[in-house]
Order: sequence, then C-alpha cells, then structure tokens
Amino acid sequence: MIYADNAATTKLDPVAYEAIVQWLGEEYGNASQPYSFARKPKVALYDARKIIAKCINAHPEEIIFTSGGSESDNWVIKGSAFADHLHRRTITSAFEHHAILHACGAIERLGYPVSYLNPSTSGTITPENLSSLISLEDRLVSVMFVNNELGSIQPVKELATIAHEHGAIFHTDAVQAVGHIPIDVQELGIDVLSASAHKFNGPKGVGFLYLRKGVKLEQLIDGGAQEFSHRAGTENIASIMGMAYALESNVAMLAENQKHLYELETVLLARLDAEGLQYCRNGGDNTLPGLLSLSFPGKSGETILHRMDLAGISIATGSACDSANTQISHVLQAIALPDVLAKGTIRISLGKYNTKDDTLKIAAELVKIIRN
Repeated sequence: MIYADNAATTKLDPVAYEAIVQWLGEEYGNASQPYSFARKPKVALYDARKIIAKCINAHPEEIIFTSGGSESDNWVIKGSAFADHLHRRTITSAFEHHAILHACGAIERLGYPVSYLNPSTSGTITPENLSSLISLEDRLVSVMFVNNELGSIQPVKELATIAHEHGAIFHTDAVQAVGHIPIDVQELGIDVLSASAHKFNGPKGVGFLYLRKGVKLEQLIDGGAQEFSHRAGTENIASIMGMAYALESNVAMLAENQKHLYELETVLLARLDAEGLQYCRNGGDNTLPGLLSLSFPGKSGETILHRMDLAGISIATGSACDSANTQISHVLQAIALPDVLAKGTIRISLGKYNTKDDTLKIAAELVKIIRN
C-alpha cells in the first residue's frame, strides 16, 4: 500500500510513539492534583508547552492544549464572538476548513455578523481583498495558513498587519502548515493559531491553540481550571507528549523534509508531462511542499480515486458523486474552477515517509487510469 493522503492524516513518528507509551504505563497521574504522584505529569505538561512554544517562537503559557484543529477553530470563532458585547464582525474566507465555516454559520444564527472573502482563482486571499472589506468595526480576521485542498500558502504576515491596522485580532488555521513550513508567530504577527497533532506525525485527538497574551476568548468548555483556566478537562498527557516530540522532530528536519518533498513532486509531474497527460495544477506558484491538486479535464476524480485504491494507492478527490449529482468541494467552487476541471480533480499529498519509488508508481497508475 502506498499512502499519499498526508493532508488527511500522517503516520505516527516513532519518537512520538515512544513518548506516548511512556505516559500510558506507570506514570498515569492527574497533573491537576497536589500530591507527589502528580509531579511528573505536571512537569511533562510544562515541558511539552516549552517544546511547542519554541517551535513557533511563542511563550509556553501561550500554548493551550485542545482535542485538535476542529475544537481550536470552533473555540476561536465562538469564543471571540461571545467575548464581544458589541457584536462586531468576523471576517473569514470562503474556502476555509468546515471547522471554521460551520462555526461561523453557528454564530451567524445567533446574530453575530460574518463576511466571507473570495480567494483568487489561484487560491489566495490577497491583502488588497482584505483591505477592500475590513473596517474599524471588525473584531476578528481568520484566514487559513495553507489551504488543505490546494496547498496554497496565504500571505499571513500581510493579512495580519491589515487586521491590526483596523484594531482586529488575527487568527490562522495552521493545521496544514505547522510542522511543514517555518512559522514564527512573533515575526508574522499572529494573535491566535490552531494546530492538530495528527497532521505533523503526532497522535490523533490532540492539538493546541496558540493564544497571544492579552487576547480575550470566552471559554468553549467549562469545568475545572486546567490550561490556565482557559479550557476545562483533565489533560491527555500521553498524547500531548507525543504531539510535542512529533513537532520537535519535524521542525528539526524541516529543510530536509521540504527538499525531499519538492524532489518527489518534481519527479511525479515530470513523469506525467513525459507521458503527455493533459492536466492542470491548482493552487498557484506558492504551495505546500508535496501537496498537489491536479485536475484532469473531462475525467472523474472519484473514479480516479477508486481505481487508484484498487491499485493500493490512497489519494483524495475534490468531487464526489451521489445518486444524481457530482458534488464539487466548496474550495474548488470558491476559486471558480470550471466544472470540466473540478469534476476531474484529485489531491495527492506526499509525506516525509514517501519515496521516489512510491512517486513513480503513483505516476504510472495515474497514466494507466487516465488513458483508459
């Protein structure tokens, strides 16, 4: 089996596995308790915060552990709105992850205004686009760091600057970016950032929120005083430690991993070109290493996915068929990709464990399927 859907989830890093096992055994204490058996878990929590904070140039006390990207995104959208008695507007983009879009829909139903920026056809929210909409009456701007379907990297620093010039908080859903490209929250001007461990070779069901000192969010989960009284619930020490070590490992190998992934995607595209396949690559010129959104005109992305699966290769698609219609993803609709291309769109997302041989096999199967 060749796994080429790393944008959906990633293989657990061995260093993360070892960390998890350690905290599932004898060290099962509750870090919130005052007795000595809780001391090691308590220290572990602090160590994990330090490791993660260093990876994004934050302070340890600005790292809040959550159950993953969806919780973090929901917390930012809802917590920001509920903390604002003035009911100021939230601005986001039309091609965000559903964790953002559905959370925005939820606050809209409660009377909080939301506006949606349309990306360019290359999959970018431009500074000019935000400048034309934002005003001093806005509270939050939330734009993802990397689009999960296209791989397009957004101009986060410029967008954050514009948000701050208008007195707004800037949040980025960085689920696809953390651990894969350099992130310095201080240099980029990010106020709040969402991340999920299983996207950077950590365990599923755990993530973190970077919350800059002084940024006010209402609690999403009430109960105890864990996580500096920001988020109630006994911390999952094993998964948190696995996440910290997975991120540290990826950040340490960032340049090497990027070079490897760029080489793999170059090999893949060169083979498709050599075979004369007609396709369009989506996402513009600045994309996440290894993430390719490819559209084959007149073909069915769902059919390609299933035939690749039969060949033992896991990829994703941008469209799916029900009994009557082809459902094109909201991302491809947002960039106004023509139906003839959108229906034939697949996503190949390579990871650090993929090899050149994997890539050549993926290309060979694609050629066979498209030609047939």
